[in-house]
Amino acid sequence: MHARFLPKPHRFVYRIFMIAVDLDELPALDRRLHLFSLNRPNLYSFREPDFLPTAEPLHNASVDSDRPAPAPKPATLKTRVLAYLAERGVDLGTGGRIELVTLPRVLGYLFNPVSFYFCYDHSGACVASIAEVTNTFREMKPYFLGPAAADDSGFKLRTPKNFYVSPYSDVDVDFDFHLRAPAGKLAIQIDDYVDGKRTLTSTLTGPARPLTDAALAWFTFKYPFITLQVIAFIHWHALRLYLKKIPWFSKAARPADQRDLYRPHASISHANPLSHDA
Repeated sequence: MHARFLPKPHRFVYRIFMIAVDLDELPALDRRLHLFSLNRPNLYSFREPDFLPTAEPLHNASVDSDRPAPAPKPATLKTRVLAYLAERGVDLGTGGRIELVTLPRVLGYLFNPVSFYFCYDHSGACVASIAEVTNTFREMKPYFLGPAAADDSGFKLRTPKNFYVSPYSDVDVDFDFHLRAPAGKLAIQIDDYVDGKRTLTSTLTGPARPLTDAALAWFTFKYPFITLQVIAFIHWHALRLYLKKIPWFSKAARPADQRDLYRPHASISHANPLSHDA
């Protein structure tokens, strides 16, 4: 569900499916499933380079003199996530696991507005989460929700967005995350705040089902070309907002305020070519 409150109301609800995978189990899923593959083509596929590209330059990095030097950039997604967590003081320990909730590639095509990592230590406690947001320019920005953001209901964090997600939302608003570790059901909410007022809310909820070839075959008919559907819905509702005369913001207008992101679009990389490894 996506609901905008200001300056004019706009709301829609639609059904999708996502996959939730333990990163350690990806090779086994590749062997077990006929319709799902790891790092190779299939009807549904998962490619590790699509996620958390920390080996690439970080565009317009925030100045943080207390931040430790970056760790060596490992190749697998799990080791990238572990290094990312370690740089922020989180050690899952031996036996720690990472569950990723995301959209798969469909016939090779991927568009993922947001993916969620839930990070569990050796005791099974969920000690950190990462929300990885991608815009239609294919820029990507991770938001870290560590132990300081945890409470009995999950992870809560209000943080400056500093990222261009929609032409109908400026880059200097706040994201307010509320993520609950999946336990048979997904329950996620992300709100936008401008000057202390909630202007937009997005929720993602649904029950878990076993990841099987039968389920994937059924979802192929129930949600055909799901990644194409998602990008089509985004542009359709952008048109509806335009027709409602909602004020819009140019991506190139505030390049300096678009920070800590990967794979910068030419509209801001030319304006601010300085990047850092992170």
